[in-house]
Amino acid sequence: MSNSPEQRDAPVGGQAVLEGVMMRGVSTWSVATRGKDGEIAVETHPVVSWVTRSRALRWPVIRGVVALAQSMSIGFKALEISANAQEDPDAPPIGKGTWAFTIVAALALATGLFFAVPVLLTSLIKEQLGSAWLFWLVEGVVRTVIFLGYIWLLARAKDLFRLFQYHGAEHKTISCYEAGQPLTVEHVQRFGRLHPRCGTSFLLVVMVVAIFVFAPVGLPAWWILLLTRIVGVPLVAGIAFELIKFAGRNRGRAWVQLIIWPGMQLQKLTTREPEDDQVVVAITALEAVLAVEDPRAASDDARVGVEVAA
Repeated sequence: MSNSPEQRDAPVGGQAVLEGVMMRGVSTWSVATRGKDGEIAVETHPVVSWVTRSRALRWPVIRGVVALAQSMSIGFKALEISANAQEDPDAPPIGKGTWAFTIVAALALATGLFFAVPVLLTSLIKEQLGSAWLFWLVEGVVRTVIFLGYIWLLARAKDLFRLFQYHGAEHKTISCYEAGQPLTVEHVQRFGRLHPRCGTSFLLVVMVVAIFVFAPVGLPAWWILLLTRIVGVPLVAGIAFELIKFAGRNRGRAWVQLIIWPGMQLQKLTTREPEDDQVVVAITALEAVLAVEDPRAASDDARVGVEVAA
């Protein structure tokens, strides 16, 4: 299975959720979930890109930070919908407070694990390293190893196998749409489960970009190093966003394919080949978006900040 040679980037993204898929276009996002009764439920919501609120929010890098924040907001809402869909109908829905705590905890864990821990561990041997160049190199290696180890552990979790299958179904469906092929199970299953705009690839780019962004900081006190890593997260994410967008638009170029190859390979850990019924759910989610809008017909201004991750 492989992507069509005519495939081109489209302003459509998505996310695997519990027994379902979220799809997002330019002005609409939808969640399709398969309930315990086997039926597919669909919710569709309008969305207006936050970057349209100000011209300054459209500037490169800044637009990436804003777009990622909005994507995270939509993603957590989609997870909330899918989680409630799997609950007993008689049980009360998961409260907003619970989800707010989950969001804060998830952000704190990611920042701590991938930014605070690496710089603190490397600070323990700062004197032995003796140079800023060696420090940021070792810190970057430590950060990347922690990230890869984290992904590897997730891939081994049996409870996440079906989630990764839905992740694969989401990628295949988006690739089929980008290639202009009919959204049928037969056509969708012909495509590979890897996508250059995947969030997994994005996170790997973040790990690499962080090495270069933090290099000029030098070797101040450990608490200053820690503060710069935390404060610098949005800058790193914004730069990574621009790189992922560029890769998506230029996926056909040989040198771009070479650069994105590591991220594509990493997706083999976070995606699995989906079953046909899971592909049906992904198609249903995308068709709900397409019933409201034609993403390809959107203006360039409307697309800004939308093409985040597939």
